[in-house]
Amino acid sequence: MWFHSLLPVLSLLPFASSSSGRVRVNINTGWRFLRSETNLDGLSYDTRPGSPSTSNTEILKQWILPSGNQFIKDPAKRHKRPSNKPKTNVSFAQKIFDDQAWETVNLPHDWAIKGPFYTSGNAPVTGGMGRLPVHGIGWYRRKLAVLPEDEGKSIYLDIDGAMSHAMVWTNGNLVGGWPYPYNSFRLDLTPYLESGEDNQLAIRLDNPTESSRWYPGGGLYRNVWLTKVDPAHVAQYGTFITSRDVSAQSATVDSVIKVENAGSSNKQIEVVTDVHVLEAGGAGQKVASFHSAVLNLASGETGQVNGSIKVSNPALWGPQHPNLYVAVTQLHSENKTLDTYETQFGIRSVSYDADKGLLVNGKHVRIQGVNQHHDLGALGAAFSVRAAERQLEVLRELGCNAIRMSHNPPATELLEMTDRMGFLVVDEVFDMWERQKTTADYHLDFPEWYEPDLRAFLRRDRNHPSVVVWSFGNEVGEQTTGDAGAAVAMRLRDIVRDEDPTRPTTASMNAAEPNMPFPRALDILSLNYQGEGFRDTPAYSGISGRKTKPLYPDFHKAFPDKMLWSSETAAALSTRGTYIFPVTKEISAPVNDSSGGDSKKLQVSSYELYTTDFGSSPDKVFSTQDQNPYVAGEFVWSGWDYLGEPTPYYSARSTYFGIVDLAGFKKDRFYLYQSRWRPDLKMAHILPHWTWPDRAGKTTPVHVFSSADEAELFLNGKSQGRKKKAAYTYRFRWDDVKYQSGELHVVTYKNGSAWAEDTARTAGAAAKLEITADRTAITADGSDLSFITVKVVDSEGITVPEANNAVTFSVSAPGEIVATDNGDPADFTAFLSKKRKAFNGLVLAIVKARGPGEIILTATSESLQGVQTIDPVYYDSSSCEILSVCIASRTRLYLDEPKAILPRNSSTAP
Repeated sequence: MWFHSLLPVLSLLPFASSSSGRVRVNINTGWRFLRSETNLDGLSYDTRPGSPSTSNTEILKQWILPSGNQFIKDPAKRHKRPSNKPKTNVSFAQKIFDDQAWETVNLPHDWAIKGPFYTSGNAPVTGGMGRLPVHGIGWYRRKLAVLPEDEGKSIYLDIDGAMSHAMVWTNGNLVGGWPYPYNSFRLDLTPYLESGEDNQLAIRLDNPTESSRWYPGGGLYRNVWLTKVDPAHVAQYGTFITSRDVSAQSATVDSVIKVENAGSSNKQIEVVTDVHVLEAGGAGQKVASFHSAVLNLASGETGQVNGSIKVSNPALWGPQHPNLYVAVTQLHSENKTLDTYETQFGIRSVSYDADKGLLVNGKHVRIQGVNQHHDLGALGAAFSVRAAERQLEVLRELGCNAIRMSHNPPATELLEMTDRMGFLVVDEVFDMWERQKTTADYHLDFPEWYEPDLRAFLRRDRNHPSVVVWSFGNEVGEQTTGDAGAAVAMRLRDIVRDEDPTRPTTASMNAAEPNMPFPRALDILSLNYQGEGFRDTPAYSGISGRKTKPLYPDFHKAFPDKMLWSSETAAALSTRGTYIFPVTKEISAPVNDSSGGDSKKLQVSSYELYTTDFGSSPDKVFSTQDQNPYVAGEFVWSGWDYLGEPTPYYSARSTYFGIVDLAGFKKDRFYLYQSRWRPDLKMAHILPHWTWPDRAGKTTPVHVFSSADEAELFLNGKSQGRKKKAAYTYRFRWDDVKYQSGELHVVTYKNGSAWAEDTARTAGAAAKLEITADRTAITADGSDLSFITVKVVDSEGITVPEANNAVTFSVSAPGEIVATDNGDPADFTAFLSKKRKAFNGLVLAIVKARGPGEIILTATSESLQGVQTIDPVYYDSSSCEILSVCIASRTRLYLDEPKAILPRNSSTAP
């Protein structure tokens, strides 16, 4: 198998040329890093549980709070920075400090993902946060250069995400910071910089234990930038483009452009904005221009220009055709271009109907959505464009058309991808408000930071056409506190409406009921699990906790004018490729050791019928929604497995919720959802596997997922019966099949015609490895990735379904194995390990290229017995037939034509 390492034209490019007045420079490389589990510097943002401190720790909150002032609307509520400097002259922030002994890292960086995992009962980080060393104090240091061409410019530090309680120094001066780890933020470095290359940037992070319900990661886990621009420039998040009166024939596009003058003198500025079709290489054909306007801005003043234009025959943005435009704004003064700022946007109309659901450009779109956490499995929280893109590609294959960003602002690049790929997005900002979920979570910062956090989040993301709903809370404790909790919700709702009156608001409810004040504060009703009911069927009768019937009808009756959907459904559980007997006869059942679970092996059966105590199987969710057709759709919990929150076994490392496992391998549940979400796809999927040497003659239920309405199952050529789906059933079940080795084969029918077939065969002994890559050409920039799947197969190429052979990976220069995984929530092998056991026949390696050229990846397994040793050679994947005592599968990378890394626009990260 061959894949390429492609040479980038440049390793670092600004998004705009210096002649445009604005340059944005990525500063991800060459950082020095130190992490400590004790407080070595005597500093803290605030006194809080789980954060290392001493009795002499200096609190710096008063210097940090003013960083959010521009996002606090009432000037009287803004914070005044103390006139004095902090008394602690921390050595780590000084130019003269010698950091040569510190680790050298590039960003995005997650300090915790390398492990090791904590497996003891008294671990400082337990299952909820992923059993990885996320806690502690982290320092990052890097030199900055102020070039002669930078003289007279404003220079800003833009941090896309820092985990958490970031505080920033430049040349020993405390500049500011931002506590909330998921928000992007900007600091003005201009007053603290000096000419030359010896400017010292230092960033301190503090990640407390018990600060999250899931794996947060640690460090500067998203991109970091310098923005250099004329003091008179388009403000941070300074454009807002919306569309109205949208049809195929025309649309009105409105713009709001804010310009700030950070210079010392007054400025007369002409503002010119043109609209272009967005093409792969950037701005394409110009389709319209806003009327130019002139602003006279005094020093320190911000002004605003509003405009409207008509676009004829617009190319509309929607899930099927995600067409995009770019507005190019230029500021001119005294025959000089001060600034050029590009804003990507889409022209579309979205309606939210209580009976019809969501309509995009007048067409009904049923929400087939999933929830996604921010980690990227074995890569941790460090954002990777390719890893996130791979997740979306797999979800698109599933039939998913919507993503809920649970439960925090995502990386900007992810929203660029949802814009480009046509996913609808619920953009979410908070998991808690004033009431805590863990002892050191955001509730400690909420009173002082909710307004700047919410406004900054909205302004950053509001030009993305994929965002269709703003969510300002998830399962908050205030749901059931009556008018007091509803008042908090209304306060947040009013801020959203003030920033963006074009999109509705919501917050997810797992406890608020129709007769409570809380749902009245929401524009969209978002139910978590309540729609299909809690613990309301016989299988759940013995479980303690709240029980309720399906509440879709009650909410719809109480709020007949509000659109209703489920922001979390199912909470089904499974371990890929694992099947536990006997199998429940119910369509939904809770997991325990006598029902689909094995607490010793930390595994859950993949018959896809088992759930958390409060959950429901996909089948039950589908039935409830189909019986209530006004429901706009669902967001399944969850799309992919994620680190932390390993329900039902908190001694594991990662979740069991995903339709796709942590390594990116599809669970059986993938095909159940695909059969519903892609009803025109001719597919059939048999489960379980058919290799059960200890089950001869025993009842081994066979289920089939397909969008067909009829199916016949054959075991070694003998029919096991032909079945039709009854109303509100979503799978074919043959629950009385007696196991015998050989071949299972299913033939399905739809509307009386043959539809799709599938076959499961009994595997023999493990004999060799098969290796495939998701992409055989990657950019040699140190960031692009290829995901390599290795299967353990028998001599005929059938995957050995319970194989756990240890596989060792190696790679030649210039390649690097970034991580390995197998999707097993109970595997505590460090992700950086080059040796990992297969789990149920599969193992994954993730490879990047540090430079162009040939990369040979080798996967070996000493435990597999071959007939002879084959000399090392290169193989194409279609002809790979390697048998040896040390079995090797090789893949080759080679240089292709150079591939440019193109500049990106100023309003978004690349």
